[in-house]
Amino acid sequence: MVVLATKLYIEGDARERALDSLTSLVANEIGDLDVSFDVGVRDDDFPSVTVDGPDATAARNVLREEFGEVVPDMAEGETYTGTLQRWDDDGFVLDAGFGNAVRISAENLDLGRGSPEQVRKRFGLVQHMPLRFVNESPARLADDEVDRLYEWTRGDGRVNVNSATRAEVRATVNRAGHAQDIVTVERIGLLEQSIVCGENTDPPGLLASIGEYLPAELLCVVP
Repeated sequence: MVVLATKLYIEGDARERALDSLTSLVANEIGDLDVSFDVGVRDDDFPSVTVDGPDATAARNVLREEFGEVVPDMAEGETYTGTLQRWDDDGFVLDAGFGNAVRISAENLDLGRGSPEQVRKRFGLVQHMPLRFVNESPARLADDEVDRLYEWTRGDGRVNVNSATRAEVRATVNRAGHAQDIVTVERIGLLEQSIVCGENTDPPGLLASIGEYLPAELLCVVP
């Protein structure tokens, strides 16, 4: 079994649609391997994938690579993925599954000046977004994660969204008449997406236009 490092925290029909979407994503990743699989959701909202068959080991490795994995026991100095649970004046707290709450202090975010709340908004870190961290004392964001977030600020801007699948965000952009104003919608978690703006698209303007259609948190990344 692999417990994926992304959360399914919405309810009702939207939860069922998101679970169907995840099942399709898993099938796309491991469907060509000689395995059978079953996707479920744990009480802590982390999805689990049970895999059986001759290619089970390879399939689990593919899922770990694509989605990240939460584990009950984390080794010192290794890199893991947690989801952004909350933030305060002292830093971020990541949910790393199995009851593991990982605090990353403000000085170990390595994302420039400002309070954790200011940093969160500057880099578009919506709640529940998966973030890679190094399990040290104290914990810190992984170098690759810091590089990725800084790279976001060097492009043409983004609008980051939670509580919606990639297909739902793409449909919303189309509905709002902005299909030609974006480059793509990147998946950063099952329910966390990053809309990559086109060269002449204003991220705050795009947010204002699509916000009425999405019951979600939306944050801009402005170059």
